[in-house]
Amino acid sequence: MKIQHYTATKAEPAEGIPGVSVRWVINKGDGAPNFAMRVFDVAPGASSPFHQHPWEHQVFILKGEGVVKTATGEIPFQEEYIVYVEPNEMHQFINKGDGVLRF
Repeated sequence: MKIQHYTATKAEPAEGIPGVSVRWVINKGDGAPNFAMRVFDVAPGASSPFHQHPWEHQVFILKGEGVVKTATGEIPFQEEYIVYVEPNEMHQFINKGDGVLRF
């Protein structure tokens, strides 16, 4: 079992993604063979890449506001919203607010 504040895990710059940092708060090193939990911080105006992959995402917006870009357009979200991204669905999280976007 692991119980800690998320900030106990060091934030690292997301490789090749300016303005984005990630904390790997639960991963294989914690004994989780099938699951990973990450906390992303996205600076104002920054975004994740527009991409897809064979696994799903379940996302909880902790702070801020933005849009999820999909193959068919942009969908707005704000603090305390959830986002489900299906496997192989094109997606990008874009910070449209004045402060940090954390999810």
